[in-house]
Amino acid sequence: MKALFALLKDYWGVLRRPSMYYSLGFLTLGGFIAGIVFWGGFNTALEATNTETFCVSCHEMRDNVFVELKDTIHYTNRSGVRASCPDCHVPHEWTHKIARKMQASKEVWGKIFGTIDTRDKFLALRRELAEHEWARLKANDSRECRNCHNFEFMDFTRQGKRAASMHSTSLANGEATCIDCHKGIAHKLPDMSGVKGW
Repeated sequence: MKALFALLKDYWGVLRRPSMYYSLGFLTLGGFIAGIVFWGGFNTALEATNTETFCVSCHEMRDNVFVELKDTIHYTNRSGVRASCPDCHVPHEWTHKIARKMQASKEVWGKIFGTIDTRDKFLALRRELAEHEWARLKANDSRECRNCHNFEFMDFTRQGKRAASMHSTSLANGEATCIDCHKGIAHKLPDMSGVKGW
C-alpha cells in the first residue's frame, strides 16, 4: 500500500511540474488538437450508431421489430416520408440523445448474453420491452413523435371525428400524450390481456 501511495505521489509531482522539453503553448495547442480529434471521433461514432443500418445490423432487431415496421405507414406511404428507427427511438437534441444512448447501452449486454436472440425469447419479453418504451415516451411527452407530428400544423377538418376531438382537446391541453392512444402504431402490440382499457 505504501508503494502504491509513493507511486501516486511521484506521478502527481510529475503532473504538477512544468514541462522541461515543451512550451506551455505547444502543450495547449496539442491539447486543443487532441480535443478536436477526440470530439470528431466521438461525434462520428455517435452518428454511425444513430442510423437504421446500424439498428438492424443485429438479427434481433432485423428479424423481429424491423420486419413489422415495413408493413406500417411509417415505412411506406403516399408522401414518401419515412421514419427510421432513430427517428422514433432516439431524441434529436444532443443532451437527450446522449442520455438515451447511455440508457440504450444496456442493449449491448442483452446482445452479449443473448436475452432476445431467438424469436421465442423475444416474444416472451415483448410486452416488458414495449412497456419500457411506452413509459419512456410517456415520461418525455412523446418527444420523438412530436419531431414530425405537430399540433400547430394539424388540419383537424381532415381527421376523423374521434381523432380531431382527441387531438384538439386532451392532447393539445397536455392531458395525454401521443403514446397513450397510438401504441402499436409502428410495431405489433404484445399480448395486452389484463391491461386496463384494452
